[in-house]
Amino acid sequence: MKIRLLVPIIVLFLVTIACQAVTGRLQTPTVSNVLFQDDFSNTNSGWDRANVGKDIADYADGAYRIFVNEPNVNVWANPGLNFTDAHIEVDATKVAGPDDNDYGITCRVKDTNHFYFLIISSDGYYGIGKMKGELQAFIGMEAMLPSEAILQGNRTNHLRADCVGNSLTLYVNGTKVGQATDTEYTSGDIGLIAGTFNKPGADIRFDNLYVFKP
Repeated sequence: MKIRLLVPIIVLFLVTIACQAVTGRLQTPTVSNVLFQDDFSNTNSGWDRANVGKDIADYADGAYRIFVNEPNVNVWANPGLNFTDAHIEVDATKVAGPDDNDYGITCRVKDTNHFYFLIISSDGYYGIGKMKGELQAFIGMEAMLPSEAILQGNRTNHLRADCVGNSLTLYVNGTKVGQATDTEYTSGDIGLIAGTFNKPGADIRFDNLYVFKP
């Protein structure tokens, strides 16, 4: 089995992303259960707009784009909000670059060095972990694990991250793929993350972001 280990995460800027079609939504939006939403059609909705070196994070064609053109780099972003318990859903698409990548959702973001991440890759792997200072580590797993629920290649995956109590749960296209438990971070911002391993050029779009009450 292919082993997927974490690479050193480098903070370039804080941003978010967008994508194309809605796939397998797990919760129906209503006025009473939506805490925050963004379809990235408004370029003034609060996410960062940055072009740093070889990497880009900006609104693009009604979506949000994170383009990471360096090897072994992750870029993440957040809208400057605060939640305790939340279900976060988003559509994510790889539009170019290697399938050996990572992208997903962050939650309970205290600052750029303290948060949880729930990620997948375009070659069919997932992981749940946390960033603590300069240390990043998976929770309850030694490396990213494979899942048949992940649509590989240049396809749209509907991601849901449940950060509720001490439980972190990742769903992909309506299927629960992993769960971890940790008590260190209890509240904070939400956000999106994308990155590379050995090959640069990961180009990810996010769209239809929702934060629901649990």
